[in-house]
Amino acid sequence: MSGSAGRLLRWPRTLGSRLFLILLAGLALAHILSFGVLFLERYMAARAVMLDTLENDVATSVAILDRLPAAERAEWTAQLQRGTYGYVLGEGMAGVPELSPRGQEIAGKIRDALGARYPIRMETVPGPREHLQAHLTLSDGSPMAVDIKPAMKPLTRWLPYVLVAQLLLLVLCCWFAVRLVIRPLARLADAADNLDLSRDAPRLPETGPDEVAHAAEAFNAMRDRIAQYLQERVRILAAVSHDLQTPITRMKLRAEMADDSPERDKLMNDLAEIERLVHEGIAYARSAHGNTEAPARIDLGSFLESLAFDYQDTGSAVSFPGSLKGVAIVTRAHALRRILTNLVDNALKFGGAAEVEAALLEDGRVAVRVRDRGPGIPEDQLQAVFQPFFRLEQSRNRGTGGTGLGLAIAQQLAAALNGSLVLRNRVDGGGLEAELVIASVG
Repeated sequence: MSGSAGRLLRWPRTLGSRLFLILLAGLALAHILSFGVLFLERYMAARAVMLDTLENDVATSVAILDRLPAAERAEWTAQLQRGTYGYVLGEGMAGVPELSPRGQEIAGKIRDALGARYPIRMETVPGPREHLQAHLTLSDGSPMAVDIKPAMKPLTRWLPYVLVAQLLLLVLCCWFAVRLVIRPLARLADAADNLDLSRDAPRLPETGPDEVAHAAEAFNAMRDRIAQYLQERVRILAAVSHDLQTPITRMKLRAEMADDSPERDKLMNDLAEIERLVHEGIAYARSAHGNTEAPARIDLGSFLESLAFDYQDTGSAVSFPGSLKGVAIVTRAHALRRILTNLVDNALKFGGAAEVEAALLEDGRVAVRVRDRGPGIPEDQLQAVFQPFFRLEQSRNRGTGGTGLGLAIAQQLAAALNGSLVLRNRVDGGGLEAELVIASVG
C-alpha cells in the first residue's frame, strides 16, 4: 500500500509539470486563505449585526408584550416572530444551564437589553441543533421565554460558481505562464537535439525576453564555433592527406627503380597502404561536406540494379532481386553510390558475396539493406566501427581490414542525406546486415 501511495505522490519528472503544480498550489492556497479571511470577517460582521439586532428587538418586543393585556399577547407573539428567535408564552421548554461560548454571548446581550427589570435564566435545550431559551417573568407575574435558534445566514447561491470560475482562471493563468517559460527552453532543447553541422539547419530565433534572446544568441554562437572547429579539422585533414601524395609518389618511383628484392616488395606494399590511407582521408574530409552535391530525382530500383551489374561485370558475387521498380527518390546520387559501394565492398571483403535488397517502409521512407555471410561484428562493437580509423583486429585482420574509414565515411554521407545507417548481425546463418534508411519522394 505504501509503495502504491509513493507512486501516486511521486514528483513529476517534467519541469513544466513541476512549475505548474508549484504555481497552482501557491495561488490556490493564497486564494483559499483570502477566501477564509473574507468569510471569517463576514461571519464576525454578521454575528455582530445579529447580536445587535437581537438585543434591540428583544428589548422592544418584551416591552410591548409586558404592556399588552394577557389575552392579546398570543396574537402579538406571532407577529414578533423572527427567523432565528421568537417568544413563547408560559414556562417554555426545560433545559440545562450549561451554555456554549456563543450561548453565553447571546445571554449577555439579552441581559444587557432587558436590564435588571427582567431577570433571566438562560438554558440550553438538548437537541441536534443549538437551541437556547431565556426564561423571564413579566410585570404581571406571567412567565415567558425568548426562544433562540442561532444560525448564520446561508451563503449566496452564486458564490460557489464564482469560486469555481476563479479556480479555473488560476489553472488557465498557471498553464499559460508555464508554457511561456517552458517553450523557449523546449525550443532550445530541440535545436540542440537537431544540431547537425552537415546541413544548413535554421538558426534559433533570437527574439523574446532578454534572457531567452541571450540564450538563443549564445547557442547560435556556440553552433558557429563548433562548425568552424569542424571545418578547420576537415581542412587540416584534407590538406595533410593531399600534401602527402607528392612524397608518396616520389617514394614509389624510387622504390620501383630499385633492384628486385623482398625488401623492395615490402616497401611497395607499405607505400600502397599509405597511399590508400591518404585517399581515404581525403574522401572522409570530403564526406563531411556531402551536402554540396545538388539533389536529383532517381529511380531507386534502376539505380541499385545498375550498381549490382557494375559489380557483376567485374566478377563479384553481388545479387539484387530488382525490387522497388518505379519508386523515385530525390537524393544526392553520388553520395548514395559512395555509401552503397563502401557497404558492398565490405560485404565482399569479409563475406565473399553481397545481397542487396530494398524495401518501402510504412512511413514513406525506403530502406536499402546490404547483407553478407561473413564473421559479423561483436554486439558491443556495432557502434564503435563507425569511428574513424577503427578496425576489428580479432575478426578482420590488417590484410583485409582496410583503413578503418569506410564506415565512417558512409555514416557521414548518410547523415548528409538526412538518413540513417545501422549495422546488425544476422540471426540465421550468421553474417552482417547494413541498413540505410532514406526519405522517399513518389
